[in-house]
Amino acid sequence: MHLVIKTSILVSLLLAMICWVVSDSFAEEVSWTDNAALTGTLETEWAGMIDDGSTQKLETILQPELNVSLTSDSSLTGILRIRGDAEDKLEPGSPYQDNRSTASSSLYLGDNVDVELRELYIDSYFDDTLLRVGKQQVVWGQADGLKVLDVVNPQSYREFILDDFDNSRIPLWTINIEFPVADESLVQLIWLPDTTYNDLQEPGSPYAFSSPRIVPQTVPGFSTVILDATKPHKPLSDSDFGARFSTFLDGWDITLNYLYHYKDNPVFYRQILGTQVTITPEYKRTHLIGGTFSNAFGDYIFRSEIGYSTNSYHVTHDAMDSDGIEETGEASYVLGLDYSGITDVFLSAQFFQTVLTEDPPGISRDQVENTITFLVEHNFANETWKAEILLIQSINDGDGMVLPKISHEFSSNISIWAGTDIFYGDSDGLYGQFDDQDRITVGFEWGF
Repeated sequence: MHLVIKTSILVSLLLAMICWVVSDSFAEEVSWTDNAALTGTLETEWAGMIDDGSTQKLETILQPELNVSLTSDSSLTGILRIRGDAEDKLEPGSPYQDNRSTASSSLYLGDNVDVELRELYIDSYFDDTLLRVGKQQVVWGQADGLKVLDVVNPQSYREFILDDFDNSRIPLWTINIEFPVADESLVQLIWLPDTTYNDLQEPGSPYAFSSPRIVPQTVPGFSTVILDATKPHKPLSDSDFGARFSTFLDGWDITLNYLYHYKDNPVFYRQILGTQVTITPEYKRTHLIGGTFSNAFGDYIFRSEIGYSTNSYHVTHDAMDSDGIEETGEASYVLGLDYSGITDVFLSAQFFQTVLTEDPPGISRDQVENTITFLVEHNFANETWKAEILLIQSINDGDGMVLPKISHEFSSNISIWAGTDIFYGDSDGLYGQFDDQDRITVGFEWGF
């Protein structure tokens, strides 16, 4: 009850700020309803399993977007998502949403339809300062397919990482301020009083994590009890805070980033008493410090991203360990090179590495882990067709995923596509755990 009251008060304050700007538009005698635009998309996608031809999903998404010019210096944006899945296999039933705050939970209409307020925010300019208040996404970093700094918003793993990040990120109620500090330099300050974390899939879902790298494994002869997660619930004291400085210097786009936040995946602490193993998930804080650096050299673009987390938690298989978790610092970076020197062809390669500052015995990963990605895109027929293929490969574990896709734009607002999502490797790996989820997808999108 106290959580609901505190969350309601906080959201009310954010909405009050939105209403204040809206009311200010009337003070200026601006008829903001005459400056409203309603757009959106209607998307349908089918996914069928390669091994037996069964349907994994038959999904339709209606996503209307409202943009209103309130005054000469302010605007309102609202995005709603209505999603229906006739199969109800990706998230069977209605998820508990224990990972979400009350203000960011979805509304489930039975087992097949959910409604979510994706974004609702006000943009206001005060001279050169931008104030964005409301539910929104904050995107940091430049890596494709992998994340180092892009962790401000949590993520839905409903389809692992197969969905676009714009769709899989979970928007949060946020106060976001950006202001210039010098020529070509900008400071961003963010406050996130929204205690919402990653959507992890429940056992039995196609993309529920099973790899021992992530979750503790059952022990033969022992019973296992998994308790509910100890989730932060105080919107003020459990808030996340962040700052970013961005500048352009001698041809280089540079950012320096800092985020004090709860890690979006819970830590699975383990306790063994007799023949019973008790797992207690708990969310833990960390400091993330990093930056990005990019520059163009003719047809090449060099991209880099680096981050250091002061606290990183890893499952250990050491039965003598008191809680089954080892804590260490973790540095991660991505080096990317893009090439567009061939007509209608885009090539991109990335090298991703994570390094633990310590190497505790028995942990479920290597101290140094390497991943590579390759992306090839080819446009043809006056750029109405595009063929692409993305490869993500773990060097350490030998597993990965291959995502070929072809798409066609009938017009500026109608497109279709078909592709396959192929996983390979040992079931202990991050990607190999989904080796039995290879599928074919066919989709259609209409923008209005």
